[in-house]
Amino acid sequence: MAYAPFDLSGKVSVVTGGNGGIGLGMAEALAQAGADVAIWGTNPEKNAAALARLKTYGTRVIAKQVDVSDEQAVTTAMAETHEELGRIDQAIANAGIGLRTDSFLNLTGDQMSALFAVNVNGVLYTLREAARHMVARAKEGDKGGSLIGVASLAAISGAAHNQHYAASKGAVVAAMKSCAVEFGRYGITANSVLPGWIATDMTQASQDWQVFTEKVIARVPVERRWGKPEEFGGVAVYLASSAASFHSGDSFLIDGGYSVF
Repeated sequence: MAYAPFDLSGKVSVVTGGNGGIGLGMAEALAQAGADVAIWGTNPEKNAAALARLKTYGTRVIAKQVDVSDEQAVTTAMAETHEELGRIDQAIANAGIGLRTDSFLNLTGDQMSALFAVNVNGVLYTLREAARHMVARAKEGDKGGSLIGVASLAAISGAAHNQHYAASKGAVVAAMKSCAVEFGRYGITANSVLPGWIATDMTQASQDWQVFTEKVIARVPVERRWGKPEEFGGVAVYLASSAASFHSGDSFLIDGGYSVF
């Protein structure tokens, strides 16, 4: 018999921020592997475009307009997703925002609160609601599930002017370890994914900055280039699959080797 743990037929994945960038790269790979996928995003036009793209793979796909910083919106959306798709096997808390500042000295409390509302609170709301469904299912005899928090290289690598963003992503890494410990008894795994320098809308300003390309991207060992969103599809599929059933509490650093050079 062929080894086929990466066939995700019958599984359901929820991807926040799934209408673009890394989230869409993950969602597309999951759909290609046979999973039904729910993408959440705040932009209705991007949601519609991503939905049309994902439907070409033949699985069930839905899109919801959700602001993950709104606790009630997350609770409602997760319940609706569960009702529409029948179950939740994987939740990828990918939605996040960046905030450029000229100096940590000028960062305001309001700016920090707005960033943490999405990057920390939004991740925790999403994973909490998904875990509730997974735990309830496990108690009925159907164990298993995958929780993923998308953090950043910034969680483990210092960068000037970036204390607020780094702190929010460090919080994600820490939270995933706690989820791994609490929910392992139900067969639920919890891991974080740490992207390096990836070409997305969020990093467009840096992509257009020649000095950044020469000083930073030139140090990426893999082809001296920006990473691509689709290069995160593999880790999403792996963590949703039975191949990863005993892989929990880990942090997947996907940065083309930048951090070790």
